[in-house]
Amino acid sequence: MNRITTPEIIDEVKNLISYSITQKDTNKSEFHTLHRAIIKKYFEAKHVNIDYKEQTIDLKLPVGQKKYTSITFECQDIERFLKSCLKKDEKSLFFYQSLLNQFNVISAA
Repeated sequence: MNRITTPEIIDEVKNLISYSITQKDTNKSEFHTLHRAIIKKYFEAKHVNIDYKEQTIDLKLPVGQKKYTSITFECQDIERFLKSCLKKDEKSLFFYQSLLNQFNVISAA
């Protein structure tokens, strides 16, 4: 079995993000879940909500043990923002691989 490398996983997730942004109006809940999952993973946030029309992201960020603060920020390019949230640590890569599996993305490795 071929082992998928870190750059391949990151590239495949970036491709999935690009595709999901172009399709976000046709398959709303499925791709919204993907986008929220990436943001939650990156910020260790709770209750992520993305308003694509207003281009804002609402989330609750951890500020202490079991304490969160709500923030809202404007995001002019959601696709670029989501791609910037990708980490390369082992735990994150495992998470991204599970996302790829969930969305049935097959790497051409």
